[in-house]
Amino acid sequence: MEIIGILIIGAIAGWLGSIIYKGSGLGLLWNIVVGIIGGFIGSWLLGLIGIHLGAGWIGSILTGAIGAIVFLFIINLILKNRK
Repeated sequence: MEIIGILIIGAIAGWLGSIIYKGSGLGLLWNIVVGIIGGFIGSWLLGLIGIHLGAGWIGSILTGAIGAIVFLFIINLILKNRK
């Protein structure tokens, strides 16, 4: 059951991050991937500066969305430098 929760939170966080950063969704699979990676990045970054958004679904989604925005920004920088 826990993996289903991680996938749902990852999908929501990735979708929210892609809406805020780019203005459009990436599709369900990529939203899940970006959201899960964003969750790790967000937890790490927010932990460095001492911010905790709470335990539970809402805190996890917000942390994942913040990390997803950072991840999308980094990906965008890499892809712009390739051109």
